[in-house]
Formats: sequence, C-alpha cells, structure tokens
Amino acid sequence: MSVSMKAWLIGLTAIAVVSDSMLIPFYPHFFESAFGVTDAGLVGLYIAACCLTVMLAFPVWARVARHLSLLPLLIGTQLLAGVLSVLCYWTASLTQFWAISLAMLVFKASYLLIYPQIMRLEQADAHGRTIGLLSVIVHFGGIGGALLGGAVLQWFEPRQVFLLMAVGDFLQTGICFLLRRQTPVPSAADDTEDTSTPASGASNTPVVLRLCLVMAVFYFSAFLVRPFFVRYWEALSGWSDAFYAGVIFAIPGAVALFALWRSYRQPVATEAHWQILPAMVYVTVGLLLQAVPSMPVVLVGRLLFGWGLFRATVRLDQLLFALSQPRDYATDFSKVSFSQNLGVLVASWAAGAVVATTGLDVPFYLAAAGLVLSAGLFYGLLYRPQRQTGVASPSRSRLSRSDA
Repeated sequence: MSVSMKAWLIGLTAIAVVSDSMLIPFYPHFFESAFGVTDAGLVGLYIAACCLTVMLAFPVWARVARHLSLLPLLIGTQLLAGVLSVLCYWTASLTQFWAISLAMLVFKASYLLIYPQIMRLEQADAHGRTIGLLSVIVHFGGIGGALLGGAVLQWFEPRQVFLLMAVGDFLQTGICFLLRRQTPVPSAADDTEDTSTPASGASNTPVVLRLCLVMAVFYFSAFLVRPFFVRYWEALSGWSDAFYAGVIFAIPGAVALFALWRSYRQPVATEAHWQILPAMVYVTVGLLLQAVPSMPVVLVGRLLFGWGLFRATVRLDQLLFALSQPRDYATDFSKVSFSQNLGVLVASWAAGAVVATTGLDVPFYLAAAGLVLSAGLFYGLLYRPQRQTGVASPSRSRLSRSDA
C-alpha cells in the first residue's frame, strides 16, 4: 500500500482513539458532575452498555463494508457521530444521555474497519511492526485522550468533552472526504475475489474461534481495573487533581511507545506471535503490584503492566492475522473484536459491582487471576496444539504456499 495512504489511515485511527478515550478514565467523575450520579454499579453498567453497543455494531459495519467502500461509509457514519456528540452536550436528563450517547457509539464503531483495511493492504512480513504501530497509536491516543479529558473535567464544564469529541468526528469526516477525492481506497468487496489456490484459501475458523475465547478472557482481565483506577489512585495518593490522575492512568501508553521504538531496533522473530506467555507474566505481576497500597510500588506496577500489555495485545493481534486469510481479515477481525468487547463489557459491569460491594483494590486481584486463566487457555487451546502438529508458523506456511 502507498505510504501516504497508510499514514492517512493511521492518522484517522489516532483521531478516533483520542476522541473516544477522553472520558474512559473519568466516567465516575463525569456522571457525578453532570448528573449527580455516584452509584458505582450504575457507572459500570453504562460502560458495559457502551461496550455492548460497539460489540454489536461493528460486525454489522463489517458486513456493510462488503458492498460499500470504506471512505464513503466513514464519511456518513462519522458525520452522524459528530452530530450526536453535539446532542450529548445538550442533553438535559440521564435517560436522554444514555440513548443519544449509545446511538453515537453505533456510528463511531465503523472506524474499526480501518484496522483490517490497513492489514489487508499491507505486506504479510510487515504485519508485526504495523500491528505494533497501531497498538502504540491506541495507547498514545489514550494518553492524549486522558490528558484532554482530565483538563476539561478539571477546568471546564464536563459536558464540553462531547464538543471535543464532535470536533474529532468532523475532522475524520473531512479527511475521508479529501482522501476519497484524491486516492480512493478499495472496498472489502474488492478483496473477496479468491485468486489463491484452494489450499491457501482454506478457512481457519475453528482456530480463530479458540483465539476469540482467549481474547475474551484476556481483555476481561486487562480492563477490569480500568474504570475505577483513577478513583483508586486518588484514594491512595490523597490528591484529587483529575489532570494528574490522567497522567498516571496514561503511563502504560508511554511504555507502549518505548516498546514500539525498541521493537524497531530489533530483528523480527519468525514466530514472535506465539511468544505471548512471557508478556502475560508481566501483566499479571504489574496488576498485583498495583494492588499494593504504596505509590512508588503502584507506579512500578503501571510500568510493568504497560510493557506486558503492549507485547501481549500486539502478539495476539499478530496471531489473528497469521491464522486468517487476507480475504477473511474483516470478518475474522469482527469476531475477535466481538470477543474483545465482550471481555471489556463484562469487565466494566463486574468492576462496578465489585467496587460497590468490596473495595477499590479488589479488581487488581481478580484481574491477575483472570490473566492466569487466559494464559492457561492460550497454552491449552492454541500453543500446545500448534506444537503437537509440528507446524512452525501459520503465517510462514501461508507465505510458503503462495511463493510456491
């Protein structure tokens, strides 16, 4: 794919991530400031509803993209998302806010199609670094979003966050409109023509579904601590500065940026996408350290958590594209995205329920136990069967067939 088109698509992803990340660390603060809601269970339920909305909407957009090219689709959906973001700013009641904000997320979910589009147009041997770059965009976008969201909640009216979100949506719309006029992007339907041999075009759906199960448990565990981490840090530190708390929340994103830089300085291992278990160990240790009531220990835990989370998520995504076929990238990615969002959905609901009935530190212990379970599932369902078959690497096998 052309470098300029890849850069624009990555830029669109960055804008979307920043827009969507502004309230993630601060939902408890937002509901308290905007609507006077302090019930942790209700906040967790709303976050779960957001995850469910994206989880159900994205597969629909993946199907629509079979018949409509990417840029015209994004122009319409992001424009509508921007309009609904503005309406969220004007909502007068909690019920109206729920309805309008969830409708907004239905249209926002379409930007996830950019990810498989980039991977479909990218060379297979560049998947690892491209996935790493996109993962850093997500993490770094989380930093920008957390800082912007913290600044708005600290110094402005909380609802103004949605005006910033609308600016991001309209900016995406404008970029897509310009790209459509200059360099059209092929639709997903253009890739459904199967020019490969029957052997290389065989579906790997059962293995992808096993990966989906691992993804669901992993994302549940990794995101269980997210909704109330800022509250936890404020209680531990005694500081109520939302902007500073947003900086602490964003530490894993900064670590991910360093990890990406380091990955570009090292040769890519042929089977790097199978080396997930060590990364899960880092995540588990980082979670347990964050449960220790000591600010320096929590900071060390955030660093280890960010390091392991980046490596694990990149390699899980890389494994997906190694197991899948280019013509199936969008549909297989929608399955994985569904599983990831299912894990985040359950984690959001569980976090609210756990914090409401126990304490702010309990999610860290539950998340660490979930990471151990996801590591066991990965070893039993994917890694061990792969080694027993004697096949070194799905992606290498696919490349060798296509080169034959």
